[in-house]
Amino acid sequence: MSSGLDLVRDPTFPPLMQGEAVTGPTDPMDTARARAVLGCDAGLVVYNLQADRLRAAVVLAPEVPLSEAVAMLPLAGVGFQNALGALAPPEVAVHLDWDGGLRVNGARCGRLNMEAAGTDPDAMPDWLIIGLDLPLISMSDAPGATPDQTSLYDEGCADVEGVQLLESWTRHMLTWINRWGDEGNKPLHTDWLGMAHGVGEPITILGLSGSYLGVDERFGMLLRDSEITHLLPLTRLLEETS
Repeated sequence: MSSGLDLVRDPTFPPLMQGEAVTGPTDPMDTARARAVLGCDAGLVVYNLQADRLRAAVVLAPEVPLSEAVAMLPLAGVGFQNALGALAPPEVAVHLDWDGGLRVNGARCGRLNMEAAGTDPDAMPDWLIIGLDLPLISMSDAPGATPDQTSLYDEGCADVEGVQLLESWTRHMLTWINRWGDEGNKPLHTDWLGMAHGVGEPITILGLSGSYLGVDERFGMLLRDSEITHLLPLTRLLEETS
């Protein structure tokens, strides 16, 4: 079901973040990328919020090499879990795929992705963008036809408004960015691992198959096949989306 209706009020963002709305088919990632290339301020939140779908992109200006800055992807995932946890019924469970996928009560429910000004892990990127794409209401004409895909509405979150969730996500994300700047990866690593989906299970990702053993201190995936353990850094995801 797709209503195509826009949100009824403008979101309020935390200090240091500014909003820019886009509508219709416009992808916030495209607009955010264009603004970043032109040198917009960090903290720009471009959003396209309709009754059935929330899309947003946050522009960041890392002051660390890309290999460290990509921690913003798991950070945004933890921020999303914190945000939805504050708004949804207590029985709603959120888990995070390593590559940015979001899961609500075990089923896929949107995703996070990231883009940067480059892919050199040792270089400090001019900008990094974290994107969110989340189905609020099922857009399928045949409910139940895709049991591994869900929406917030289908998981008991009918009272969670998209504008509230966007506001909450950016607040929690900013809180985590500040904590990450002060304390590094350790607290984020601990919280993220408690939400990680599929650890210990077989997985096929980035052309490799094996057992998902967990992540290293920089959130690189440890993937064990029949012969060796591979380390897949988060920067590999940038190569897939850039």
